[in-house]
Amino acid sequence: MLNLERLRVLHAVATTGSVVGAARLLHVTTSAVSQQMARLEQETGTDLAERQGRGIRLTEAGTLLAGQAAELLEQAERIMATMAQHRGTVAGSLTIAAFPTAARALLPPALRALRSRYPELTVSAREQEPCEAVPAVRRGLLDLAVGEDWTDDPRSLPQGLDRRALLDDTYDAALPPEHRLVGRRALSLDDLADEDWITSRDGQLCHEWLVRSLGRARIAHTASEHATQMALVAAGLGVAIIPHLGREPITAPVRFVPVADAPRRRVFAVWRSASAARPAIGAVVDALVEACSAVQGRP
Repeated sequence: MLNLERLRVLHAVATTGSVVGAARLLHVTTSAVSQQMARLEQETGTDLAERQGRGIRLTEAGTLLAGQAAELLEQAERIMATMAQHRGTVAGSLTIAAFPTAARALLPPALRALRSRYPELTVSAREQEPCEAVPAVRRGLLDLAVGEDWTDDPRSLPQGLDRRALLDDTYDAALPPEHRLVGRRALSLDDLADEDWITSRDGQLCHEWLVRSLGRARIAHTASEHATQMALVAAGLGVAIIPHLGREPITAPVRFVPVADAPRRRVFAVWRSASAARPAIGAVVDALVEACSAVQGRP
């Protein structure tokens, strides 16, 4: 019978594309990865990997076995999650990623609550865009991720992932304090069509929405962080569309006005279906929901 831990090593090599990546993922040495791969080749009686430059690549047999290993490891994860559910203890280690705005607004209160309630649970967090974080969850590089999409442009998830809605995040126009439209109760995109715009970098969600919705938008400046965007707005260099999650803390003198046809962003949590029964997954998701409730209660 094949050794499950050696199959885990093979899967890690296939997932990360290298022995070094597999070692980092599994928190072992590269020598340990190489040894496990060699023993797995002995067990199967076939070459599973071959050198390619300074790295390695899986052979046809290695790729075939890696695919089967992924199915076995998913089943093993499902069994372990069921056993954890039976014990009913929120414990162990988890990794979670969130896009920058959510990482700043949601993760600190959620992680603080988890540390207070579950001393046997360790959660490691990092900032990562959904386009990278969601596939990382599917490949087993992360346990959970906080993602986002638009209500009119939903993000499709890879098979094998579960999802829970956290909040709908609304956007307002951010204007310089002396802007001619500051006194308006509400605006439309047409009201802002001739303005200089400050938005996120090309390829990010808000940038794509602005170009799609207002094709003639004159983009003067780009910045990934909403705090930087608001500082540019405060300096009178343009206007921006800022989500509610991105407004705190406000250190720049910026005025916010609702935009009737602004986008609505859906924020959600994702995790592997195989780990859904694990109490720790439910505890983290519940803490995120509580953090979202606190954000929605802010003025």
